[in-house]
Amino acid sequence: MERFGEGYLEERKLVKRWSGPIPALVSLVFTLAIFYLTWWIFQDPRGLMRMYTPYVGYMYCRWWLIMMIWMVYIFNYWPFKRKWLETTHPLVKGSILTLISVVILVALIKGFFEGLLGNYGLAYFNPEQLEKLPGVTSFFAIEYASLAILMFAAIASWLSPAWVVAFEEAPWQKLTQPAKGFSILIMTFFLSTVVYFVTMHPHMGILYHPWQYFTSIAPPYWEQFADTVSGNFHISWIMCCTVVVWLVETIWERYPFNLIKNDWGRRFACFFGIIAIAVAMHFFLYFAQELTWGEAIRGTRRAFAPDWRWLHVGEMAIFFLVPALFIAFYCNNWPRKFSMPVNVMIRTLLTIVGAIALYILYYKTSHNFLGTQKGFSHPQQFPMIPMIWLVNIWLVHHWFMDNWPGWKMVPKTAEEIEADHTAHQAQIDDIRWTPRFGAGLGAGVAMGVMFYFITLWALPYVYASVNIIPGK
Repeated sequence: MERFGEGYLEERKLVKRWSGPIPALVSLVFTLAIFYLTWWIFQDPRGLMRMYTPYVGYMYCRWWLIMMIWMVYIFNYWPFKRKWLETTHPLVKGSILTLISVVILVALIKGFFEGLLGNYGLAYFNPEQLEKLPGVTSFFAIEYASLAILMFAAIASWLSPAWVVAFEEAPWQKLTQPAKGFSILIMTFFLSTVVYFVTMHPHMGILYHPWQYFTSIAPPYWEQFADTVSGNFHISWIMCCTVVVWLVETIWERYPFNLIKNDWGRRFACFFGIIAIAVAMHFFLYFAQELTWGEAIRGTRRAFAPDWRWLHVGEMAIFFLVPALFIAFYCNNWPRKFSMPVNVMIRTLLTIVGAIALYILYYKTSHNFLGTQKGFSHPQQFPMIPMIWLVNIWLVHHWFMDNWPGWKMVPKTAEEIEADHTAHQAQIDDIRWTPRFGAGLGAGVAMGVMFYFITLWALPYVYASVNIIPGK
């Protein structure tokens, strides 16, 4: 039987070329250089292609993320064979796989969304169709179409990996590629379509005057409890879902859901647990803004508008993803020497600290070198775009290039693979109810409650004392 990339990420051994933190630092410098070069070429408003309009650049950025998820997580590198993945030089392999992801990306956007759906289904997927409407300029036609396509991408970037992470590819986990990949792709694309129509389509229906009452629910059903008609309310919790999926998959190692022995009980608990954690993050980050800037006022604009604050929830969430992936990709998910709950707790605290530091650094400096605008709520300030662009660069580097040049890839032996599985299972089996575990759980709950109330007390003072926006 032909073997493709099933299990490749878990069955490769990345060996450091240099000792200590040097490989991680080299990788950071290398990927940041690639990030800035590609940002200047494709995104920067002062650069060459200037796709950061901002929605055109965001659309391509978000769908590129999904292309790589499809290629690696859903299709397991199919149609490339395992031998090719193991023996091809990382630069060659990275270039070929990246080029393929971009070709599929352009074909999907131009062929499926703009060509098929935009011409024969929903006009707002195609700028040319929107320009036929009275009062819609070329700029807004392009932005509205890009917004619709990237909104679909936001949902797909949560559900596509969630089926692999939470449902463990079931019920198709035993199929070979490409049958397994197409099965998961069709299911997640179908679910994304359903979620899109009940969350994002009503938003698109109110962007044109008069509101499109016949084709969408107007005003949207979430208006009263979200205090806005904007789809940003849904963008925020869906973005939180996207972030939490990867927290569960990387720094949490699917803990605590991996403690559940029953297969389908574990899968459903993980899937809906991710949503529950994301919704809690969604409301807490909105509440944090109210603590910091005061109550939102409907009818105002920018930082005091509820629609912008819901959007900023998603923007804040993405800052947690970057340090989490750095820990997983370049720090070997440090630490590993303690029990799984302790390891997860330490990584989570490091991620929170890293997210706060990155948040402050971004708003202090991004307008100087990314071509974005100064301030939290400027219409040209979308931190999700450069953050996801950086994540995309890291995915290319980690998934397609095996962390070259800081590391070299060596296939694990069957004995090493078995030893890794045994050690991981031993960590899970070691977590059982004992007086010590109960005391630790109680301490964790107490620390969580304490953290919550300290946050409520500290946030207004932190924002008052830390000058995040220069010149203010």
